[in-house]
Amino acid sequence: MYAVVKTGGKQYKVQEGDVLRVEKLAGDIGAEIAFKDVLLFSDGENLQVGTPNLDNVAVTGHIVEQGKAAKIIVFKYKRRKRYRRKQGHRQTFTAVKIDSIQAN
Repeated sequence: MYAVVKTGGKQYKVQEGDVLRVEKLAGDIGAEIAFKDVLLFSDGENLQVGTPNLDNVAVTGHIVEQGKAAKIIVFKYKRRKRYRRKQGHRQTFTAVKIDSIQAN
C-alpha cells in the first residue's frame, strides 16, 4: 500500500513506516502531521488517481527531526573582471515518519 502526497511544492511516494525529508513544516518533534494533498493511492490491487486530490484518503505522520541540510557553496565568478562572490546556504528540512495511510 502506498500513496503519493504533495508538500512543499514537491511530490513524494510514501508507505507506512517511511521517513522522508520534506521542506520545513511548522511544529515540534513528536507533533502530528496530516498531509492534505494526496494525489494517488494504491492498495496493491486498485489504483485511485485524484483530480487533482483524493478526499477519501488520509496520510498521517509525526515529526522526527527539524534540521538543516549540508552546506552548499554558491560561487559566482567572472574571469578577467575581478568579480568573485562566495556565499553558503543550508536548507532547512523536517523529517516526517509516516504512521498510517487510510482509505475510507
